[in-house]
Amino acid sequence: MAHPKRRQSKTRTRKRRTHDVAVAPTLAVCPNCGEFYVYHTVCSACGYYRGKVAIVKEAAI
Repeated sequence: MAHPKRRQSKTRTRKRRTHDVAVAPTLAVCPNCGEFYVYHTVCSACGYYRGKVAIVKEAAI
């Protein structure tokens, strides 16, 4: 296993960590119901995917 001979500086460590950022998922608007959903997934509100019913949802009463 690697064993460092010298301590890494704060600058070097922080330069490496600049790319470690959480990215928010890209959202789209469902053409069927108008809710936001994550790309390439079934709409959780209406159950449609690419204009077709993927999951049959019960109507809220």
